[in-house]
Parts: sequence; C-alpha cells; structure tokens
Amino acid sequence: MQIVETLNEGLKRAYEIKITAKDIESRVDAEVKKIAPQVNMPGFRKGKVPANLVRKIHGEAILQDAVNASIQESVQKAIEDNKLRPAMQPSVEPKDGKEIDPKSGKDVELKMELEILPEVPTPDVDGLKLERLQVEADKKTVDEALQKFAESQKQFETAPKSYKAQTGDQCLIDFEGKVDGVPFEGGKGEGMAIELGSGRLIPGFEDQLIGKKANDEVLVKVTFPDDYNVEDLKGKDATFDVVIGEVQKPKAAKADDEMAKSLGLEGIDQLTELLKGQIEQELNGLTRTHMKRKLLDQLAASHDFEVPPSMVEAEFSQIWQQLEQEAAQEEDAEAARKEMEDEKDEYRDIAVRRVRLGLLLSEIGQANGVEVSQQEMSMLMQQAAQQYRPEDRERFFQYIQQDQMAAAQLRAPMYEDKVVDFLFDKAEITDRTVTRDELEAAIEAEDDADTKPAAKKKAPAKKAAAKKPAAKKAPAEDKEEKAPAKKAAAKKAPAKAAAEKAPAKKPAAKTAAKKPAAKKAPAKK
Repeated sequence: MQIVETLNEGLKRAYEIKITAKDIESRVDAEVKKIAPQVNMPGFRKGKVPANLVRKIHGEAILQDAVNASIQESVQKAIEDNKLRPAMQPSVEPKDGKEIDPKSGKDVELKMELEILPEVPTPDVDGLKLERLQVEADKKTVDEALQKFAESQKQFETAPKSYKAQTGDQCLIDFEGKVDGVPFEGGKGEGMAIELGSGRLIPGFEDQLIGKKANDEVLVKVTFPDDYNVEDLKGKDATFDVVIGEVQKPKAAKADDEMAKSLGLEGIDQLTELLKGQIEQELNGLTRTHMKRKLLDQLAASHDFEVPPSMVEAEFSQIWQQLEQEAAQEEDAEAARKEMEDEKDEYRDIAVRRVRLGLLLSEIGQANGVEVSQQEMSMLMQQAAQQYRPEDRERFFQYIQQDQMAAAQLRAPMYEDKVVDFLFDKAEITDRTVTRDELEAAIEAEDDADTKPAAKKKAPAKKAAAKKPAAKKAPAEDKEEKAPAKKAAAKKAPAKAAAEKAPAKKPAAKTAAKKPAAKKAPAKK
C-alpha cells in the first residue's frame, strides 16, 4: 500500500493511494482459509472443502469484500499516519475516474480529498463575566396561568332548543359534503362537535352556523383552499347539508377544588403548585438562553481562526433550507425570498460564526475533560429511537454504533450543554431581577443581532424574527458545534428510516371540512 500527499494548502489535503493487486490477493487468500472450515458442500465433510472450490464458489463476493476492506483500511491509514482530523467525511474516488473492477487483477489507485479541522487556539476561559436576568414567578403570574388553564378546560352544557348559536358556543352536527351535487369521500359525519369561531374548519363554514338553533337544517356553501390537504378538493366549490343536533353554551371557567379533583389532584393548591413549577422552569430556561447567548458572544468576539469551508457550506445549507420553508409560508412568498437573497452574505456569516463557535466549544470541552458518559449516550439513543417504528429501532441502534459521525451528531446537544455549564461555573455572574417582558425583549434583541444587521431591518422585531431559522435563533446555541460530527445528509439516518418516523396520518371520516393544519396558525414569530 502506497500513500502520497498531493495537496497541503490551508485546511485542504489530498492524497493518492495505491493498493497493489498482490495485497488484495493476500487478503482474499486469508479470507478463503478463514471461511473454508465453515463451508458445507455436498460430497465433502464439513471443514474439508478444498480451498480452490471455496474460491470458485464464493470468490467473487470475497474479492469484492477484500477490495472494499482494503480501501477503508487505506483511508484510515492515511488519516492516522498523517495525524489528520477530518472536518467532514473524506471524498474517495478512483484516480482515473472509472469504476473499480475487482476482477481486473490490477492495482487499485485512488484519490482522497478532505478538509481538516483547524488548530484552534487554546481558549482563554478565565475572566468571563455574565449577567443573569431573573424573573420571579409571582402570585399575579401564577394566578393568570391558573385562569388560562381553567379556560382551556372549558366545558359545555346544552342550551335551550330556542337558543341561537353564537361565537364561542359549540354545535353538534351531522353533515354531508358535495361537489357539483355529488357526495365526496370523507365528506360525511355524525355528531361532530365544533366550537364556533375556533377556526377549526375551512373559512366560512363556522360563520354560517351562527344564529342557528337545535334541529335547524343548514346548507353551508364553501370553497376549499388551494392548499387543502385532499388533492381532488383543492380550490373546489362545495356544499354541506348540515343538521344541528344540539347547541351548547360554555360553562364559566372556574379554577377551584372541583376542577383540580377532576384532573386527579388533591385540590386547587396542588394544581397551583404544579403550574408555578412549570412557570419557574420556563423562566429559568429563558434566563439560561439569554446568558448562554451572551457567553457565546464573548467567545466569538475574542477568537478568530480559519474554519473548514465544507462545514460552513453544510451549516449554511441547513440555514437556507429552513429560510426557504418559512418564506413559503409568508403571505408574499416572493418578497420573502427576495429579501433572503439580498441578505445571503449575512446568513453565510452566521454559518461561519456557528461553525467557529462549535469548534471552540469542542476545544474547551476536550481541554477540560467534559464528556458525555456511555450511560448518557444510551439514554440519547433510546430517546432518538422513539422517532422510528419498533421494527426499525434495532437498525437505528446499529447505525449509531457503527457510524462515529452519526454518534457525534446525536451526542452534540448534550455535550454543548455540559461545556456551557462548565463555563457558567467558571464565570463571574451578577444577578438582576427583571420582568418577563424585559427578559424576552433582551432575547429577541439577541435574535435580531444574530440574524441580520440592524440597518437592514425593515419590519418590527417580531416579524423580522420570522425570517430566520426557528430552531437556530442564535448561532451555535442549539447544537454542540463539535461539528466534525457533521456528515453528508444521505447518511444522517438509516436507509428509509426518515420516511418511516411516523405512519402517514389517515384522514378521519369527519375532517373533510377541516382546513389544512398549516393554516391554523401562521408561522410568524
């Protein structure tokens, strides 16, 4: 096996690798000798099949395996001998660009190209100063949450037959939908409960039930949205023959012992404490988010080094993909895409920052013994496996165990949190009590600063926030950017598994008039 370096420029490396035909033949001979004792063949006792017959029957598969194993071994040797730290999966191709023919009997010549991780300057984590903005879960906040919770548990009681339905009331209806006078599949239902004004059904349906009474027959006329989730109904005019079986009025929402006991609790005091605990957990999360972003700002400001372009491109691709998805949900999708294009350079700068911070956090963690234990990794695998069908989970476990980059990707968020906690312990922290509005405004200001320069903003902060990737409001915060863990998208999940995370939902018989889920709440932040 011969390995020759052909490029050493910045973070880019390239090598030519030659695997001799003799080396491959030796590997084949060794494998034949290894499996011969296990081969069964008519006319021979087990283990007594001649090697030449084993080679004749299984030789092609053994040869292919030998070539593949030799290639993997040579790539690994090139990495180890040259003490490389690949930023991404190396690109390995035949030197002449032609497909390798294992049966040719010729040497296998390859070219390997990769980018390596930069030498990250030893991070200085002394002298960090942070402010912790704290919000108290006071009585007023808890009482408001309790009242909202009570309202969410709203119940209805039957109204008199002469009562006319109003917005906020609930109607129990039987219906049958028709297009051009012909009933359509899934358009019929009985006893369906609809709260008027909830927006649960397609536009115009609920409005036509307002003012109606029990036992009224109503001809509802609607037009299905162009983006309706049933292809044959998109944009079609339809009628629904509706019979209102019952009109129900909402009961006054009351947060009391009776409501708490209906939930299996001892009383209202226990419910209040549970809600207070949830509020405190949420507020602590906001406090941590703000402090973490300030921490990363300090690290970003004090460290500057070259980052692998392939990692930046992978990060930018993720950002851009999510931006495109959000732009498609805007009222003026074309204008949103144009704004994206105008600010493309800024988003690429964000990708650079995220990658740099990820490498920096990784270096800090490694230098200070931060680790994710095997027990914690097993927990992460179990949690991630829940996305897949039971029959696919074993395949997922094998995939994570066999692919180091996939394992690192799964480990990444917990690793980052541990590094951040380590830095919090090192920092000098001062506390300041603020309101929730002030804390959220501070976080939103960070969002805006992280996504685009203030001079470029043309809309109020809340609307502008919709232009950035929801899961990545601040660079590097929501994933450990120990980003050598990144890999090609095709290898992020076991084959077919992504499509099998959840069975496709079957339309319910009573939901034909429901509008698409995506329309229930615009994706604006």
